[in-house]
Amino acid sequence: MMNLTKFLLCVLLVICICPVHIRAEEDLPEIGIVERLGEYVPLDLKFLDEAGDSVQLKDFTDKPVILSLVYYTCPGICLPLLNGIAEVLDKIALDPDKDFNVVTISFDPTETPDLAKNKKSNYLKTFNRPFGEHNWHFLTGDEENIRKLTEAIGFYYKKEGEEFIHTAALYILSPEGKITRYLYGMNFLPFDLKMAVMEGAEGKIGPTIARVLLYCFSYDPDGQRYVFNILKVTGTMTMLVATLFVIWLVVTTRKYRTKEKVNA
Repeated sequence: MMNLTKFLLCVLLVICICPVHIRAEEDLPEIGIVERLGEYVPLDLKFLDEAGDSVQLKDFTDKPVILSLVYYTCPGICLPLLNGIAEVLDKIALDPDKDFNVVTISFDPTETPDLAKNKKSNYLKTFNRPFGEHNWHFLTGDEENIRKLTEAIGFYYKKEGEEFIHTAALYILSPEGKITRYLYGMNFLPFDLKMAVMEGAEGKIGPTIARVLLYCFSYDPDGQRYVFNILKVTGTMTMLVATLFVIWLVVTTRKYRTKEKVNA
């Protein structure tokens, strides 16, 4: 009886101390974004590509994914969002064949692969750098798969008449489907997107300069951009100088003692 009492007291203590995170339905916004950083997108979700062939999200996650959610007949922010994506992809100092995939998915289940194909064709013509058809994918899907994706990402929108009210952002996924970064707005800095993609690829062997950049810069959620982490860099330099100074003292002391022994 005493052991049972102790067990129940322990369980009660754990419940009281540990917060239970429940995402209540009434806490979710009708329109907006709820960040799901660190959570995973189901990679088995099925969509149709521009040719009308069935594909899954896992078909594009051999590299980090730059994901955007739009609808192709949107008369509002989707157009400047796609323009902003095309503009930054034309400038980013990464190789789309090696470093990332770009996936744009319509959240309007009535849209067709033909619409996606036309939209893709128009945007690929805007590039000044080599950017192949296999680097940017425009997909459509049914309501079930779209809903599962938008809920996993935390993207909430509302239909009014024939249009949708929604926000604009880019979502960075790791090769495992983990959500690693949200970049808000319709205009993006090449450096910010490059850093976000490199973060999404963490865990994989990358060039030394990439690791240095990830160390020296950190994401500022308030300013929604990457900033130079002066405290981290200054602290590292201080430790490096202190270590070199200690090494210099040890070497100098040994040389001095050796010289004294020789002279003696």
